[in-house]
Amino acid sequence: MIVRGPVLRRGFFIYGPSSTLAALPPASPLDSETVHGRLTSRGGCQLERSGRRTRRRAWLLVLGGLALLALAGMLLAGCGGNTTTTTAAGGTAGTPATETTTTGAAARSDLILASTTSTQDSGLFDVLIPAFEKAYPRYTVKVIAVGTGEALKLGEQKDADVLLVHAPQAEKEFVAKGFGTERRPVMYNDFIIVGPAADPAKIKGMTRAKDAFAAIARAQAPFVSRGDDSGTHKMEQAIWKAAGIAPAGAWYQSAGQGMGEVLQIAGEKQAYTLTDRGTYLSLKNGLDLQVLVEGDEALFNQYGVIPVTGARNAQGARDFADWITGPAGQAVIKDYGVEKYGQPLFVPNAQ
Repeated sequence: MIVRGPVLRRGFFIYGPSSTLAALPPASPLDSETVHGRLTSRGGCQLERSGRRTRRRAWLLVLGGLALLALAGMLLAGCGGNTTTTTAAGGTAGTPATETTTTGAAARSDLILASTTSTQDSGLFDVLIPAFEKAYPRYTVKVIAVGTGEALKLGEQKDADVLLVHAPQAEKEFVAKGFGTERRPVMYNDFIIVGPAADPAKIKGMTRAKDAFAAIARAQAPFVSRGDDSGTHKMEQAIWKAAGIAPAGAWYQSAGQGMGEVLQIAGEKQAYTLTDRGTYLSLKNGLDLQVLVEGDEALFNQYGVIPVTGARNAQGARDFADWITGPAGQAVIKDYGVEKYGQPLFVPNAQ
């Protein structure tokens, strides 16, 4: 399951079917004619004994019904259906809970992965997550696709178990502050500057990203920024800083959206933007944008995996980090995109 933005883990409680209650036969109360007949033929003592017998029958029916409910509950529990139970972590109000999904006799625990929209929009998770779950069937991976900055915040709040992000300096600070147990390199691709074929700022073929940004600013050509504190947004800000420019004005739009959405906006507005190559390649057939600047060493885009300190599913976080940096995970990354795009969208480089 993949969602956009932060999520809360919710519990579901399974109770016995209410239809079982409807099957309980109601006790039959004495009507007035029966009472009168017994009074006249046998006297008041007979009415008292009859009332006691009626009450005993009612209690027996109730106890029998409870026994049926208990039996139905045991039968339901043994049928092998899926259930989800929730256990509150830490015992404090408002603390997210840990979900455990049970399928028959085998338990599957949720593993919350907070990652970037670029890994999601590129389609990598469509092959990476199933491969991991096949190798580790005891986990169900739930992805939260957000910007790197938001993913790091989720890690700080322990609303994620493991992170896959691409802002190396911010990642190192995250681990140094004790929020993550370690940071391991996983893969890389590169950033590129894309824009309309008309290229009003005349940046095509430039070899330095900061020179291209300076030309866009001089021409006040439309530029769409992620504006979401993501790894791509952090890179864009670093390039503007290197160019000595603080972008502002009608030509500069801060979208506050993921990479796929920003590329769509830039295509519609015939604007420039900075993107990772993987997301661009996966979406380029539906975009009216061209690669104009590439190859600058400053555009290197490294991804890392970080297990969260004190994660609710700490073992799952370690297993995911080991798998994605191991031979099996690296092979999935190496092969992804070759058949469809003629080149890999990411290059594995775990150490």
